[in-house]
Amino acid sequence: MPDYLNTSARDKPLSIARSAPNNLFMEKLNFANLSGSSVDYGSSFSDDIDLQGLSFQSMNIGSSLEFSSASVDSPTSKPHSVTGVNRELEAEMRKLKLELKQTMEMYSNACKEAVTAKQKAMELQQWKIEEAQKFEELRHAEEAALAMAEMEKVKCRAAVEAAETARKIAELEAHKRQNAERKARHEAEEKKKVLDALTQTDTRYRRYTIDEIKAATNDFTAENKIGEGGYGPVYKAYLDHTPVAIKVLRADAAQGRKQFQQEVEVLSCIRHPNMVLLLGACPENGCLVYEFMDNGSLDDRLFRKGNTPPIPWSTRFKIAAEIATALLFLHQAKPEPLVHRDLKPANILLDRNYVSKISDVGLARLVPPSVADTVTQYHMTSTAGTFCYIDPEYQQTGMLGVKSDIYSLGIMLLQIITAKPPMGLTHHVERAIEKGTFARLLDPAITDWPLEYALFYAKLALKCAELRRKDRPDLATVVLPELNKLRKLGREYEANRRHKGKSCRSGSNFSTPPRPHSNKMQQEKVRAKSTSPSDDDDDVKAG
Repeated sequence: MPDYLNTSARDKPLSIARSAPNNLFMEKLNFANLSGSSVDYGSSFSDDIDLQGLSFQSMNIGSSLEFSSASVDSPTSKPHSVTGVNRELEAEMRKLKLELKQTMEMYSNACKEAVTAKQKAMELQQWKIEEAQKFEELRHAEEAALAMAEMEKVKCRAAVEAAETARKIAELEAHKRQNAERKARHEAEEKKKVLDALTQTDTRYRRYTIDEIKAATNDFTAENKIGEGGYGPVYKAYLDHTPVAIKVLRADAAQGRKQFQQEVEVLSCIRHPNMVLLLGACPENGCLVYEFMDNGSLDDRLFRKGNTPPIPWSTRFKIAAEIATALLFLHQAKPEPLVHRDLKPANILLDRNYVSKISDVGLARLVPPSVADTVTQYHMTSTAGTFCYIDPEYQQTGMLGVKSDIYSLGIMLLQIITAKPPMGLTHHVERAIEKGTFARLLDPAITDWPLEYALFYAKLALKCAELRRKDRPDLATVVLPELNKLRKLGREYEANRRHKGKSCRSGSNFSTPPRPHSNKMQQEKVRAKSTSPSDDDDDVKAG
């Protein structure tokens, strides 16, 4: 057992005092070794050591040493036997305190320098961030400048392309103008040739002089004017003691001369009881002489121009069949089919017996025979005809065929029984049939329509007015045979009426029968009369 453990309580301070110098000396050496070792303040700074905390701890160490010194100097530790040891101890303590003070001052300076270095590092970091931001801004500005330069290049290329396009367009326009001038010269030459050819002796029609025409029309007075055609006025006159209609070509008619030539060529070569008869012409002045048709156009009679009486249903069926007959005659013309292209009620004329005849063939075109089928068609560079009657496929593609006339025929057939304008007529008829209100859509001027036959007639007309050419029926094998059946029905009815000696009138000077159908049809008519007018009538009138 060590001796200091056996010492009494009074001797323990002395033992501690004796061992204190050695312990303090060892601590001094250890502290010196720690002080002499290299301390990486940069590393301490980089690890973010709390320098203020270290300074505070150092001050606590100094205070503890002072407390120890004070405790040594206390009165309880002044026995005479340890006076020398205490002096050495105090000297050593003062020395250590001085060294510690110097070390702490050095440490404090190092901490201050570390704080300053940290602040400088933070300033450098902030400067670096600002420089990076400036660099980024400069980079964005450079990219924007490059993008703007690229846009300017694109604009420049677009301007160059636009200039090139404008140059090409100008060249194209100049080329078109030259072509138009050449075409105009060619047409002028052709017109001259036509006039020269027409002025020569032609046995196909009679040639009239302008003096004869002026004398017949009283010098084209307004009293003799009976209408206005597509390319000029029409006058009633007398030539060779025969009433005639004289069509005069307007001087400003753009296509008039060409239509004049076409009409002369067509009508002078064909003869048909349902084609208007060309009696003669005055080619030098663009005058055409036709047979006079007492009842004017079908359009005027359907809409009762001049308060004329309505056409009975039997006569309307007859007119429809006659138009189809004349149209088939044109389509079967030799050597090539002839397409009318402007079939409408205004171009159907009626004589005193209401025999219908097709007129105004100035837009007619001879097309190759292959157009009779549904595969090959004849391409026209420009469409011609009247709006609402033009074949939609022909209007869209310029492909002309004999079924182009079938569409116009379908619209006209619907007008014959409804006396309604052509705009949207197919839609109104289809909707009326679907709703069961078809009877209300028929011409109200006729009160004894055979509804079953009229409905059959309307459905046939709708097939003719199909938008797609391939969906339209054939004129020779489908349309005309069915219309002939309806015409036969009208003839039988008229014969039966005359045989019985009955005289029934429907508000006109035509004799009309009661409906030749069952009680069911009569009941349907009664129901139609008892109900209020449908929206279909309003829609058609608005059209």
